Amino acid sequence: MANTDSARKRIRQIEKRTARNRARKSRVRTFLRKVEQAIAAGDKGAAQEAFRAAQPELQRAATKGVMHDNTVARKLSRLTARIKSIAASA
Repeated sequence: MANTDSARKRIRQIEKRTARNRARKSRVRTFLRKVEQAIAAGDKGAAQEAFRAAQPELQRAATKGVMHDNTVARKLSRLTARIKSIAASA
């Protein structure tokens, strides 16, 4: 256990940051799930709308350091390709 005041403060800060990051990551997963469901349903309009809502959340996660920049770029790229393919198959 931490003995110094500064170490105790760091523990408090880490707990707050962890909770914030966990909430942000959960929020991103929720937005991604909505896009995935729209794609699975084959509804291009709903998928595009969900993607437009998810995009800023993903970018924010990258900015805040919750997710790596390249991870976000990869996810966005793959989702975009999958949404485009709905039109091609429909």
